[in-house]
Amino acid sequence: MRADVYLVERGVAASRTLARRLIEAGAVLLDGRPVEKPAQEVPPGAHTLEVGESRETRYVGRGGLKLEAALDAFPVPVAGGVFADIGASTGGFTDCLLSRGAARVYCIDAGHGQLHSRLRADERVRCAEGVNARLLTPETLGALEPSGRNPDGSLFAGKVGGAVMDVSFISQTLILPALAGILLPGGFLISLVKPQFECGTAALSRHGVVTAERDRRAAVERVTASAAACGFTRQGLIPSPIAGGDGNREFLAYFVRTA
Repeated sequence: MRADVYLVERGVAASRTLARRLIEAGAVLLDGRPVEKPAQEVPPGAHTLEVGESRETRYVGRGGLKLEAALDAFPVPVAGGVFADIGASTGGFTDCLLSRGAARVYCIDAGHGQLHSRLRADERVRCAEGVNARLLTPETLGALEPSGRNPDGSLFAGKVGGAVMDVSFISQTLILPALAGILLPGGFLISLVKPQFECGTAALSRHGVVTAERDRRAAVERVTASAAACGFTRQGLIPSPIAGGDGNREFLAYFVRTA
């Protein structure tokens, strides 16, 4: 059996992708010896398995490391807050918010069955699958809260103090109007801007990568202008500390709802 498959079957890694990253980081020992490559064969039988500390294991997905960088860079209050995670997927952003003391996170995704089981079982998490974020409303969030109450006991009106967004294969400009509708006045949005989904095909290489800096910047400004039209003001922008899986450079934008 391949080493990356073995890590998944032992429950050490949530996916073969994460297993590969752990192995490449030198964090995995099998019977006291470093596992050198994901394709390394693990012979049948009982084995001792050790996984050392690695930034790759800090969150359920690499998205957590991206959001971590934004929360370190921007003055965003998280502890005790209520948030929405748009495009939650496995839950890297949600995991990061919870690690910073978020009281509740509403995970929204168009897909099904992607949220990590640990987060799905967390009492602070509400999960809505098969939801088109363009159609998101306070009623959508309200339906996820049977008690009708916020964690502090106050009435929940389907609006949150902050949102984080990581979506693919759709322009964020199409989702921003709905986000403005679920954010409280003064609420924040941290968005992972992916130029490859904001530029036209003319800006993409044959491998789907935006190679020109002017095109990357134009994509960020396009999202910023759309956000402004929805009542947001951009307060900060940093490059993502990790490139996209296809090698695209991405950006973390910090917006505040000011109108």
